[in-house]
Amino acid sequence: MPLLKSRLLALGLSLTALLPLPASAQSKISLIRDAEIENTLRAYGTPIFLSAGLVPEDVKLHIVNDPRLNAFVAGGQRMFLHTGLLIRAEHPGQVIGVMAHETGHIAGGHLARAYEALRNANAQAIVTTLLALGAGLAAGRPDAAMMGMQAAQGMAIAGLMSYSRGQEAAADQAGVTFLEENGYSARGLMEFFDIIRVEEQKYGSNGSLYLRSHPLSEERITFVAAHLKTSKYTDAKFSADLIDRHERMRAKLIGFLQPPKRVLDVYYPDEKTKYARYARAMAYYRLANVPAALTLIDGLIAELPNDPYFHELRGQTLFDNGRMAESLPSYTKAVELAPEEPLLQAEIARVQIELNNQALLPEAIAHLKESVARDDEEPGPWRLLAIAYGRLGDMGNSSLNLAESALRRGTSREAQLQAKRAQGILPYGSPGWLRAQDIERTATEEIRKSRDRH
Repeated sequence: MPLLKSRLLALGLSLTALLPLPASAQSKISLIRDAEIENTLRAYGTPIFLSAGLVPEDVKLHIVNDPRLNAFVAGGQRMFLHTGLLIRAEHPGQVIGVMAHETGHIAGGHLARAYEALRNANAQAIVTTLLALGAGLAAGRPDAAMMGMQAAQGMAIAGLMSYSRGQEAAADQAGVTFLEENGYSARGLMEFFDIIRVEEQKYGSNGSLYLRSHPLSEERITFVAAHLKTSKYTDAKFSADLIDRHERMRAKLIGFLQPPKRVLDVYYPDEKTKYARYARAMAYYRLANVPAALTLIDGLIAELPNDPYFHELRGQTLFDNGRMAESLPSYTKAVELAPEEPLLQAEIARVQIELNNQALLPEAIAHLKESVARDDEEPGPWRLLAIAYGRLGDMGNSSLNLAESALRRGTSREAQLQAKRAQGILPYGSPGWLRAQDIERTATEEIRKSRDRH
């Protein structure tokens, strides 16, 4: 699917707006959802989170579609990584080093009190709120926050998520400890510091979002350098699996986010690595050259038939080029190979619903229930559930799921309306009726808070 627009549901690597943004910000901030990349970041982060005493499943990882180097934490245990950082990183150690540092901020509770209000917000709500707050603060007028959002885009996060030198030092100390406990070298973190220093020399400190929020002092550099001199793991290598994941992640981000012509220039036709073929397949798919894309994808599948993400890309290529029925077997295979991936479950359900075949709707509903059970923040799967139930004539559950979707998009009045409608249809006291009642209460409270703020 072309990446420069939002869709009802994240399909493959896609841009997805979890809350409606003001017109001034709609083209300025977006989050990427992709099962494979999120899996890679989870593999990077899980050992670090465990060393920090965190429950890995409680740490939410989010990918911000922004070419600049940056990473930050907000809303409790949410970590945001820019695509610019992920693409620029030359090996897993550089990303893992940054993640270890950011984990240090989480474990240290830095900024926790200032952003207590964001703890229960979803990822897009957090980013949107930070932008709005930054715009208002920059203007000296909190009431002008929304109006000034466009001018403050990007810089707001850096200003608001700024740390003291003491907090930065503490996060570095915690980060290198987490790395050491897992046998990882901190060399990647030092290399990232070097990249930032080059940026500072080239553009000045005002040119780097990361420098604005994470001041890079000589003391920090000296500390990590001293650690490398004494660490047992200074020259430790990363596993072949992590290196492979990293190269695939970079290929995918470049393949989907860079202009197709540039992708084909970076990964030239004579390059036969699977990463080059993966990226070129995405470029051809975006150019609607389906035969060329399928030739590359089918070659990758022939080599790695049990890779769910190659099957996913094949399904996506066919689906988004109008060959919906042909895409279903590919999505079916992807889900069979990765049954615990909520995004894949949602993708296959969308295909089943789009095929407009009543016989497929019960299976689509089953997939969507699996999806929201594992990841309930996305509004898209809830809306798809509403569509599926509606086509089966179950209007009570349709309204209930529309209420769930609206709640996650931050449209409280719609959530309140649909929840009331669901209560009028569903059996009194049933689980669905009780859930609708809870949604109505939550939406009503949000409406009250919004009224009080204004």
